[in-house]
Formats: sequence, C-alpha cells, structure tokens
Amino acid sequence: MDSLKAGELAEVVLLRPEGSSLELNSSSVIDLEVLEDERTSKRQTRYGAAILKDTSDPYYAHLMEFSDVVSDDPPSVLPPDRGVRHEIDLVQGTKYCATRQWPLPKEQVDVIDAFFAAKYAAGMVRESMSPHSSPTFCVRKPNGKWRMVHVFNKLNAATIPASTPLPRKDVLQNNMAGCTIFSALDMVDGYQLVMRESDIPLTAVSTPSGMLGEWLVMPQGLSDAPATFNSLVAQLFRPMRQFVQTYFDDIFVRSRASEGKAAVEAQLGHLREVLLCMCENRLYANINKCIFGAEKIPFLGCLFGKDGVRADPEKVCAIAQWPVPVSEKDLRKWLGLANYLHKYSANYAEMARPLTNLLKKDAVWSWISEAKQAFEAIKSSHQSAPILALPDEERPFSVVCDASDFAIGCALLQVDVEGRQRVVSFQSRQLKAAKKTTPSTTRNFWR
Repeated sequence: MDSLKAGELAEVVLLRPEGSSLELNSSSVIDLEVLEDERTSKRQTRYGAAILKDTSDPYYAHLMEFSDVVSDDPPSVLPPDRGVRHEIDLVQGTKYCATRQWPLPKEQVDVIDAFFAAKYAAGMVRESMSPHSSPTFCVRKPNGKWRMVHVFNKLNAATIPASTPLPRKDVLQNNMAGCTIFSALDMVDGYQLVMRESDIPLTAVSTPSGMLGEWLVMPQGLSDAPATFNSLVAQLFRPMRQFVQTYFDDIFVRSRASEGKAAVEAQLGHLREVLLCMCENRLYANINKCIFGAEKIPFLGCLFGKDGVRADPEKVCAIAQWPVPVSEKDLRKWLGLANYLHKYSANYAEMARPLTNLLKKDAVWSWISEAKQAFEAIKSSHQSAPILALPDEERPFSVVCDASDFAIGCALLQVDVEGRQRVVSFQSRQLKAAKKTTPSTTRNFWR
C-alpha cells in the first residue's frame, strides 16, 4: 500500500472484507422518518438568522456588531482593489466572442432591466462598445426570486484555464481534527472582485431591451471566476490558517479548548478576527446561510463534527428515496449521486457492478433481479454508513485488504484515544478485464 503517505491517508483504496470481525464504532443508521427532525436540530438552529432572534446567544453581539458584512442584503457597491483582480487570458487566435441575444418574456425583461439599473447606479456596469457580447436570461430560484444568467459559453471556451492551485477536500477535512466547535460562513460570491482593466470589454453582455454593458467587477458565469475568488479568500485569511479554512466561497472557523479558554470563548475570538478581516476588506456573507458556534456543520458535502465525518443525511435521503431507474439516463444520475458517498460504504464497487454493467457499451437495458438487489444494497449501505474518524498522524494506522473476482479494496483503520478501532475511510474499484485473471493473493496488494 504505497499510497500511505502523509496528507493522503484518506485517499487510500478502502474496503471491509467479507466476514471480517472489524467493528465499525460510532456507526449511524439514518432513519428517513426522522430526517425532518434532524434538519431542525441544533446545527440548524445555529444559522445566523435564528441567532439574531435570541439576544442571550453568545454570538448575538458579534452578528449585531458586524451586521454590515453578515446580512441578508449585502450592499451593492464597487469593491476595493485588494490586490487580486479577475483576469481573462484568451487562446491565441481568438477574435470575437459574440452570441446574439434572443427574445424573452416581458416578466424576465423587466427583471433584467431593473437588475442592470441597480448595477449601473452602483458603478459595477458601464455602457459598452465592445465587439464581444454574451446574452442574458433569468432562471427562477427555489425561493421564488430570479437568478441572472449570462451565457458566456463562447468566452469560456476561448479562455485559457487558470493554473491556480485549488484546495483539496481531504486535506481541509483532516485539518479539522481535534476541534469541537465550528462556524461556516457562506460568502456572497458574485461581484466582490474588480476586473483587470484590459479584460473589461470581454465581459460585455446584452439584454433583450437592447442594452450592451460591460462589467467592472467579476460577474458570475466566467469559467475561472471560482479560482479567482478562491485566490482572494486564501490570501486574505492565510494569516489565520491555524483556525480558518477556505474553500472557494466557503470559510470554516474551527476551535477547541486551549490555553485556559473554553471552546466557545476561543471560537468567539477566532470569529471576531475573521469578521474584522471581512469588514476591513469589504467582503460580504449571507447570514441566512452562515452557521455560528455549532458542534456539527455541513462541510463540503458531508456532516462534520468532533466525533468525525458522516454522510450528509439529506444526500442519503435523496439516494434512498430515488425511484427505480427506468432508463440508462436515470441510472447514471443515481449512480452519480451514490458514487459521491462511496467512501462511507464498504464493498461499494462490488455492490455496484450489476448496475455499471448496464451502462457498458452495447449493453441491453434489463432491470433484472441482480440489478434490483444491487440498487437496494447500495441504498442500505449508505443508510448504515459509519461515522468516519479523522486521521491522527501521531498514532499508527492499519490496513485491511480484500479482493474478489471483480473488485479490490481495503479499509484504513486507526485506534483512537479510547482504544476503539475506527474506520478512517472506505474506497473500492472494479477490476479491468485484463486483471481479472490475476490470482486473488496478488490482487490484495494492488492499490
């Protein structure tokens, strides 16, 4: 298992062998009937909007003091130049990126006109004579409001991808080990960065009413926008990396009891530093999506707490309640969701084999009993997924391997401070045809 390297421990191929006596401590079966209760549990009551209703909450004073940067209605103003600008470098030979605007219903036209009137007033958009042009339309949000969409397809296709290093989820997750209280701030990711002056004409957008305007700030929809925003928050919060993690437009603040301070006291101090930095740099977060001082937080597709990491109950619910696929397209969608949680499921690759066989080239669609059993087995596996431990690099690890005629895998284990053997991660993969004839004793040592 040559992949057992520092910083890559959660990436090892993992599986629990059949008949193993391995005990999955802290396992957690997700009851679909109580999922609604969990959605309104303690981690839900820690949302910023709920805290503002309780003046006795220890985080109430912070939210009131910094209400200008953590609110449900961030100001629409031209951001300062913080040293990071969004840049668009085009592939050599690119001429003009222009797409004709199409007609839209009057309701959308009125919404778009009102949107741009506000952006003009804020100094974020100006009239343009650019040869480039991308159309605009709207989509309805779940809350009933409209989301503005610019069709930058041609511009994005001609853009050289940014080579900015992106954060690894597993590294961020492992850095949270040992902490007991957390906050998560969801940044308003649009219009918080200025454009490089020479690239402003590339952002020209048209509207159904005949306007052509260009953005002075980074609009949503540009292919490299997430990388640029990630660069900004990483730069600003780097001095706080001992207690802050950033992932694109998400900021995670972690704390533990130390130096005579209780965990809550430490968290309040850390959070104040973060909010001061946001205030000084005019960065804004949506209070309705921010969580403060929680023992568990949604963390990059999972649910994170002091005891470890578990699959997000809402994702497990979506998997479990998915209807039986009636086509190859339906099955691909469901497997895409189920694969996202594969590290919580022992023997996943073996279970999924009858389903992936249906997606092979020239395969005839037939929902036979084997496929049905695999479908239900994966659902059940995700519902009984264990809480995975976070790796402690000061303690030894062990690996349990297994192989079948169709798949290989292993489980990365570690004994915690209480003497319990915990699973750090599960992974597995199916064998390619050329390797299915290899003796099983050899397969056990493959990655």
